[in-house]
Amino acid sequence: MAAQSPSLVAAVLAHSGRLEKEVLGTQIARLSRRVGELRGEVCNMINKKYKEFLPSMQSAEDLVSQVDSLSSNIDLLKSRIENEVRQDLNVAIAEFTELKQQLERDSLVLSVLKQLQEFDRAIKNYNTALLEKKYVAAARHLEKARSSLKMLESRKGFELKVLKALGTELTVQTQNMLYHLGEEWRQMVLWKLPPSKEISSAETVMQMELHLCTMPLNEDQLSGPPVASVLQAFAVLGELHTRLKLFGQLLLKYILKPLISYPSLRPLLEEKPDTVVLHFESAEPNLEHPSPVEVFGKITLVLEVLHKHLLNVSLDVCGENEKDSRVILAEMLGDMVWEEVSGCLIQECLVYSIPANSSKLEQYVEVIKSTEDFEKRLKNMGFLKGDAMDLLKYARNVNSHFANKKCQDVIVAARKLMTSEIHNTVKITPDSSVAVPKLPDPGAGDHLKMQKASKMLHNELINLENETRLSQHTFSLPTCHISVSVEKLMELAYQTLLEGTASTDQCCIQLFYSVRNIFHLFYDVVPIYHKENLQKLPQLAAIHHNNCMYIAHHLLTLGHQFRYRLTNILYDGAATFVDLVPGFRRLGMECFLAQMRVQKGELLERLSSARNFSNMDNEENCSAANKAARQVLHQLKRLGKVWQDVLPVNIYCKAMGTLLNIALSEIINRITALEDISAEDADRLHSLCRIMLEEGPLVFTPLLEENKNKKYQEEVPVYVQKWMMFKELMIILQANLQEIVDRWADGKGPLAAEFSPTEVKSLIRALFQNTERRAAALAKIK
Repeated sequence: MAAQSPSLVAAVLAHSGRLEKEVLGTQIARLSRRVGELRGEVCNMINKKYKEFLPSMQSAEDLVSQVDSLSSNIDLLKSRIENEVRQDLNVAIAEFTELKQQLERDSLVLSVLKQLQEFDRAIKNYNTALLEKKYVAAARHLEKARSSLKMLESRKGFELKVLKALGTELTVQTQNMLYHLGEEWRQMVLWKLPPSKEISSAETVMQMELHLCTMPLNEDQLSGPPVASVLQAFAVLGELHTRLKLFGQLLLKYILKPLISYPSLRPLLEEKPDTVVLHFESAEPNLEHPSPVEVFGKITLVLEVLHKHLLNVSLDVCGENEKDSRVILAEMLGDMVWEEVSGCLIQECLVYSIPANSSKLEQYVEVIKSTEDFEKRLKNMGFLKGDAMDLLKYARNVNSHFANKKCQDVIVAARKLMTSEIHNTVKITPDSSVAVPKLPDPGAGDHLKMQKASKMLHNELINLENETRLSQHTFSLPTCHISVSVEKLMELAYQTLLEGTASTDQCCIQLFYSVRNIFHLFYDVVPIYHKENLQKLPQLAAIHHNNCMYIAHHLLTLGHQFRYRLTNILYDGAATFVDLVPGFRRLGMECFLAQMRVQKGELLERLSSARNFSNMDNEENCSAANKAARQVLHQLKRLGKVWQDVLPVNIYCKAMGTLLNIALSEIINRITALEDISAEDADRLHSLCRIMLEEGPLVFTPLLEENKNKKYQEEVPVYVQKWMMFKELMIILQANLQEIVDRWADGKGPLAAEFSPTEVKSLIRALFQNTERRAAALAKIK
């Protein structure tokens, strides 16, 4: 068909009575030229209006009417062409295809012109609505203009220079709209904040005021509070979240958190003709920490005011790629602040409402009920979603929180006692006992355990009934002084275990192991915290020794006393403290032995100035030796005074006996090492030894009553291992050869019991000149 001549096509078309091709082509060409001219004029007009800012409103309206007329002609022509092509497609497919493509390009140009027209109309309507303060309508017109501009920008091949000017204009108008909305928002929701940005006290917060406008705008498009139209306009422009987030931050910082943290604050509501003012007043708080019931009431009051005058509105929120959706403003704000509010309520309020004693757990039901009511009110107002139960879950888990809090309080109290002064003491006697709490009668579930225990005890008593009875003080701690803090620490342990007997199984287990942790903490903390004083002060070392022995003494039976009162999980030997006993005994002994080593070093240092007790006929040497002996006795007496009535009598005597024995051993070793002792030297050494012999026993004063100390002074040989040896040395220093031989008595006398043959021979050689008599005497010492 394409090969046929135009005349044949014309003949066929003319024969069929339809429009001639040439005429149709001419009209389309004319129409295309007209579209091109019109495009130039429209672009020129838009460019002048938005880029060159020239008033061309009348030209635009004329062009609009021309565009509308031209558009209808195009539609008619397009319809006729399509009819011709359908009826005789084989005749003129190439010609009509070209014509149709040209027409489609013209249609695309026309659609661009329509979008420019829509943009212009939207901006015009926006300006009109903004002047009338119809903010919702203005925001929607602005969004229509934005939509038109996006469609224009998406047309490939039509990158018009005017689009940049249109984009600038849209940005300017958007910012202008946001400015007006911001001014309206500030007038309707006015914050008067304190000068200081930091909240340091309740007085600072009392300078805050929140003013909420109650007069509606001229625009009455939305039901709800007066500020609803402003909020809806923010929502349309996509600025609602930002605006509400800033409001939520101020609400948290200056209202909600202070109400939780400061019990003295109370919210006040002042209603004026066109405004509601929310501020604070101060009242004397009843408690150090706020009551949950009171705090819930305060926060509910504040949120009810906000709900009534600000947040009780449902808004349309349009996402870029979403259909319109509704959002409740109260729920939106709740999502922003609730996590922080609930955390603050738990940490600053609910934590402190947990009972410190299991007997008060029943009273906590009121707190649980008020928490449930509080969350229900917030859900009714829309602040919380239906599944939000953070506070209620925390409140209902009171048993676990009670156990955690109790354990924490116990450890804190124990640590405070451990870091208090050691020297404040109390006297412990075999007749005294710790304030052991009275245990409740066993419950029904404990009868089997009690019967089993009674049967075991009965069998043991039968085996012992024929034995000699033991003293009532057989297993008692001997009389001594311990720190007041340690006595209170042990009472704390007993009271905590008693608390466990009346608690749930889980709480009982936690409390039991908290008591064990107390003793582990003592073992780790006290020796380090008081290290310097324990090393320097002998009295504190003795008290610490007693403290450790006192704790170990109670640990032997502490678990057994509560064995049948604790949960079944701790039954059958699990509830025991016996494994801690060796560690505490070792801790006390190591500290005291370290102090003994310090005292030993001081004694030997004093005796080192005695010039080895040689050449006693020299006045300086004699004076130095006597001074050293006096210093030793002075040190022992001073030590005896600080340990007197502190250490148990047997420990005191052993300690003093050990130190005196060290001094006597050093003196004996120094004298027996001398190679030459003159008669005058022997007399002076004997006098020095007499001082030690007479005054040494006087250091044994374990009791305050002097008359009772004589018994222990007479038993010096029991505690001082070298005492008899020292006495024999004194006898040798004054004896003649025959007396020495007699006391040796062929290795069976008292002298042989204390000295070896070598030592006796050495002393004889030092004391006596080399004569036949000395040689005979030496021969008998074997």
